[in-house]
Amino acid sequence: MRKKNVDFDGRRLTEAREARGMTQTDLANRLQVSRQAVSQYEKGHRSPSGDIIFKIARNLEVPLHFFLGGEVMEVSGKVFFRSMEAATKSARECAKRKYGWAKNLVKYLREFVEFPEVNFPRLDVPDNPIELTNDDIERIASETRSFWGLGDGPISNVIWLLENNGCIILRQNLGAKTLDAFSEWSKEDKTPYFVLGSGRGSAVRSRLDAAHELGHMILHRNSKNLNSHTIFRLMEEQAYYFAGAFLLPSKSFAQDVFMPSLRSLILVKDKWKVSIGAMIKRMGHLHIITPGREQRMFANCSRRGWRTKEPLDDEIEMEEPRVIKRSFDLLMANDIIGPEDLESKLGLYINDIEGVTGLTGYFRRSDNNPKFPRIIPFEKD
Repeated sequence: MRKKNVDFDGRRLTEAREARGMTQTDLANRLQVSRQAVSQYEKGHRSPSGDIIFKIARNLEVPLHFFLGGEVMEVSGKVFFRSMEAATKSARECAKRKYGWAKNLVKYLREFVEFPEVNFPRLDVPDNPIELTNDDIERIASETRSFWGLGDGPISNVIWLLENNGCIILRQNLGAKTLDAFSEWSKEDKTPYFVLGSGRGSAVRSRLDAAHELGHMILHRNSKNLNSHTIFRLMEEQAYYFAGAFLLPSKSFAQDVFMPSLRSLILVKDKWKVSIGAMIKRMGHLHIITPGREQRMFANCSRRGWRTKEPLDDEIEMEEPRVIKRSFDLLMANDIIGPEDLESKLGLYINDIEGVTGLTGYFRRSDNNPKFPRIIPFEKD
């Protein structure tokens, strides 16, 4: 009888396999074993031989010690994805596993760094999304701006605003066009996490993604029936409505678009840092334009190719998260941790650690070393 390898953790095999977007059959074919064998490894009913463990580690691109212990960070809270279609199921599983890796990283960093405290408003929001009206969303968006003292003008940097108020924001390659972003209010550390797709083509779309996820955190944190397709679509529509109301307050925005045209919206876009498409939708919500005018404006955008790329998309600077990067800066500047420590603690190679945080190439750049001056990581702007 083959000796059982008692140290092998089958849960971590499932974790790594799903993070790579593989089925059990995919992995079995690579290992030249049966799918049933892979299933038994994952359930802990059988342990792979030493040779098979080496093959598993090589094919899943993780260190051997990944499977010999460590914490499997389950995503236990409500995760708000943009698409629940069957075609994106594998991409969602992959994204959730890599998100779990990022949460483990944040947990480790918290041993050394004090992150900004969570400071999100708890407003009067119905638990049932069906009871939530557009007037409610207008009010809630306005109250959210008031809570953070934003006034009625443009928000200079949405990402930094959220990070300063305790949100952990990550950029990742989500691997599917339908997964622009997702969010969760983590039960483990009582922190909101936003994962934004690194493939978003423009800063204005990324800002809208962040505001959309904020909408879920404010409007739907206590909502139920997420598995209902009808409720899911309704919550998506409500989050988009919130994003428009949050980024473009009704009175001040209306003053800038009292005679709207596509040409004039280019100037308004430069001020508010919101896409022309989102502004057209917002004008429809506020009844500044009729449904027919809204449809014609969108048709004109399509004829000009603006549904893919708008004017100023190449000029408005992308907003980048900085809390995790500054944590790395601080800890490495003081020679507290380095790449080897991260790999050892998390059981991941550096390219994955960079990937789940959106800091591709960070540890390979020559300026990131323990010899540059100490910095203060979390100054509010």
